[in-house]
Amino acid sequence: MGKEIKSFPLPEIDNTYDDTCGVPCEIFEESNIESIEDDVALSDSLNKEQRAAYDEILSYIDSKDGGLFFLDGPGGTGKTFLYRALLAKVRSQNKIAVATATSGVAASIMPGGRTTHSCFKIPLTIESGGYCSFTKQSGTATLLHTASLIIWDEVSMIKKQAVEALDNSMRDIMDRPDLPFGGKTIVFGGDFRQVLLVVGKGSRAQIVDASLRRSYLWGYMRHLKLVRNMRAHSDPWFAEYLLRIGNGTEESNADGEVCLPDEICVPYTGDDNDLDRLIQCIFPNLNENMVDKDYITSRAILSTRNDWVDSINMKMIGYFQGGEVEYYSFDSAVDDPHNYYPSEFLNTLTPNGLPPHVLKLKVGCPIILLRNIDPANGLCNGTRLVVRGFQRNTIDAEIVLGQHAGK
Repeated sequence: MGKEIKSFPLPEIDNTYDDTCGVPCEIFEESNIESIEDDVALSDSLNKEQRAAYDEILSYIDSKDGGLFFLDGPGGTGKTFLYRALLAKVRSQNKIAVATATSGVAASIMPGGRTTHSCFKIPLTIESGGYCSFTKQSGTATLLHTASLIIWDEVSMIKKQAVEALDNSMRDIMDRPDLPFGGKTIVFGGDFRQVLLVVGKGSRAQIVDASLRRSYLWGYMRHLKLVRNMRAHSDPWFAEYLLRIGNGTEESNADGEVCLPDEICVPYTGDDNDLDRLIQCIFPNLNENMVDKDYITSRAILSTRNDWVDSINMKMIGYFQGGEVEYYSFDSAVDDPHNYYPSEFLNTLTPNGLPPHVLKLKVGCPIILLRNIDPANGLCNGTRLVVRGFQRNTIDAEIVLGQHAGK
């Protein structure tokens, strides 16, 4: 029509990525992950167990038949530290390393990390013998074909069918149906002492049966163990105690209950001030320390039930100084012509993964995100932020933990 594209209100064309050059955008993004300089030097500070695992995994990369590894280590033994060292080493050689994790939080602490469902296109409902939902010609298939290393963290939290679906798809795109994952080097990591996968209303036996330990792939994996707790360096007694609890070797009574030592307990008296005492013990001098990000993020009160969490939060908000802002949820029922579910009733419900109907907040109070909005920029389910300001329909907040802290 004799017009130029510049005369239309369209975003500028990004010339750095040209999809006509035949490089799928998945590979383009993966090869443009900036390696953090500090990560390249991590390999010099690995401990003995980490170094042995690091050397063994690297020796299998780009070998003819690849290698399958399962890295087992309780929380704090430095699994993520080892992953970062491996990723930095492989990427510094201009090879492609894909970093994934079952949960958004675990993915966000690895450089270039993504959730496995997003990266491998794993279907949300999956049966045995299933496949991932990418095609052999897609960019995802090309990315997995060219990758030298794939890392999957927190694999203990996902059903074995998801891992087997990736196995089936990898055998297909690598054209090597006789080798697990088509001969790729894959490092799985996780800790079966921690929270396992969810089987709806499942018994203990059903949960164990759905885990990776019961998969035909388990026998192909080389098992690497990390046992030295680097996070509890300064408190060896607590590190040992945690391991005994996790391994089930701590003394217990007939009901399987263990005794918590007095030095890690806040005494319970049964009067109305118990909760106040607990808050005072975990958050001493709250208002003097409100501005200190480390103070807010280095402590938390956990509870087993959502309604208790809500009531503790309501109480905690009252402790903060400053004016309170209230946000209300707008609740309605879909397909309810006879109004069987009035909004007043819906307002009383707090479904899992949603904030309460009346959300009370103050500037400086910590909040946690419940959705994977933008994992690449650190906004995922479980990200911890601190409120910085309020607008009518938005909350201004700052990320306080991880590599995106300060955004």
